[in-house]
Amino acid sequence: MNHPSELKYAVTHEWVRVEGDLVITGISDHAQDALGDLVYVEIPELNREVTAGEAVGVVESVKTASDIHAPVSGVVVEVNTALEDDPDFINDEPYGKGWIYKIKISNPAELEQLLSHTAYEAGL
Repeated sequence: MNHPSELKYAVTHEWVRVEGDLVITGISDHAQDALGDLVYVEIPELNREVTAGEAVGVVESVKTASDIHAPVSGVVVEVNTALEDDPDFINDEPYGKGWIYKIKISNPAELEQLLSHTAYEAGL
């Protein structure tokens, strides 16, 4: 599995890349591999206020469906609409084209609750 060391991870298998006061998020390589080929992604609505741990979307594969959780609290400021037509971007590039949404973080201290790549991999 590929879990970049510069990212943080939630126990619910979302990854986080911090860029200033924005948090880019998606699902981890482990999560996409466990789900299999994705056929649908329900992305959160723009300007939606989210709370850390809240279910904000869904990814569906031929096997199952799984909730996408907000890793931190804030407001959704951008979504990856390309996933509506090509959900397989998540399978092909979970940390690149497969990002799901961006949050303007409201409580930066919540980042400390996320896992390093080492801690995330140890919990798999």
